[in-house]
Amino acid sequence: MRGLILAIGFMTRLPVPAVKEFDPVEFSACAKWFPLVGLLVGLVLEAALRLGSLVDPWFGSLICLIVWIWITGGLHLDGLADTFDALGAAHRNRERFLEVLADPHVGAFGAMGIALQIATKLVLLMLVAKSGHSWIFLVPAWARWSALSWARLPSLKAGLGERFGWNISPASIWFWGIVLAAASAVSPFLLLAPLAMLAWRQFLMRLGGMSGDLLGAGIEIVESFCLLLLVASSR
Repeated sequence: MRGLILAIGFMTRLPVPAVKEFDPVEFSACAKWFPLVGLLVGLVLEAALRLGSLVDPWFGSLICLIVWIWITGGLHLDGLADTFDALGAAHRNRERFLEVLADPHVGAFGAMGIALQIATKLVLLMLVAKSGHSWIFLVPAWARWSALSWARLPSLKAGLGERFGWNISPASIWFWGIVLAAASAVSPFLLLAPLAMLAWRQFLMRLGGMSGDLLGAGIEIVESFCLLLLVASSR
């Protein structure tokens, strides 16, 4: 349970017991719990969307999005912003891409990336809420399952992404993939979620590897793709 507590504490703002005698190696091993953390986040989002939609689908969408940003602390949006900045400033120069990616400041491209992502989620959440069949509790889980695969790629730089990659086994990826595939029987279109995972993995391989920021950006992209799948399934 220590690994699960560390994973929840790292990826969410949910209150968890303090872990005594903290070990950095133990922290890096908590990555195998990321899909379960995604399910916990998803259940909270499901409740927020359904309750808010009792007033109006737009209101439910807004409440759900606010909760989504709060519960994750904007962790993955930060990675998305850094990735947009790096792509916008790199001009196909790999060294320049890595330099901007490591810069903690948010530039114009990063700000646009965050704005577009928030607007995308808001509209897609509204369409899902309007359909009356949300099932969004699986969306964060599929995104974090995808991160397990990406984290096994070579690291572009030292950091948390590299540490997580050391302790992710193919068995854990297959296990959570089967669990999520079975759960997606409620909305079979979500079985297409691995397509987004594979597409982002291909992009990372072209870059030469992954980093924590690129993992966060990928999580945001897969979440939006899964919401789009839910919209498609409702129609």
